[in-house]
Amino acid sequence: MSAMSDYLEGKFLDHVLSTTSYTMPSAVYVGLSTVSFGDDNSGTELSGNGYVRQGDVAFDAASGGVADNTSNIEFPAATGSWGTVAFWGIFDASSSGNLLIHGALSSSKTISTGDILRISAGDLDVTAA
Repeated sequence: MSAMSDYLEGKFLDHVLSTTSYTMPSAVYVGLSTVSFGDDNSGTELSGNGYVRQGDVAFDAASGGVADNTSNIEFPAATGSWGTVAFWGIFDASSSGNLLIHGALSSSKTISTGDILRISAGDLDVTAA
C-alpha cells in the first residue's frame, strides 16, 4: 500500500478542481528509509555509506489503481551499513525536493557493506485507493 504526501494531495486537488495546474516532474527518484515516511515528509531518508536516490524511474500506466516500475531499480553497493531498509519514497528531485508518494517494501532488508539493494521490475507497486 502506498500513500500520497500532503504536498501531492494539495497539488492533485488544485489541479483536478481547476484551481492551479500541476506540472509533472521531469523525472522521479526513489529513496529509502529504515522508518516510515510520513505524509508531511517526516521520517529520515538514508544518507552516507554510498547511498543515493535512484532516478529517472519509469512506471507503467496505472491500471486498476496500481502502477508498477517498468525496469529494475538498483542502488549502489553500500560502503557501510544502511541498517534495515523497509520503506521507500518517490521524490521529484535527486536530493531535497518534495516527497510525492511513499510506502513500505514487501519485506525489509538489512544492508551491510558491499550489499546492493535491487527492486525488480514490477515490484514497486504504487496504489491509489
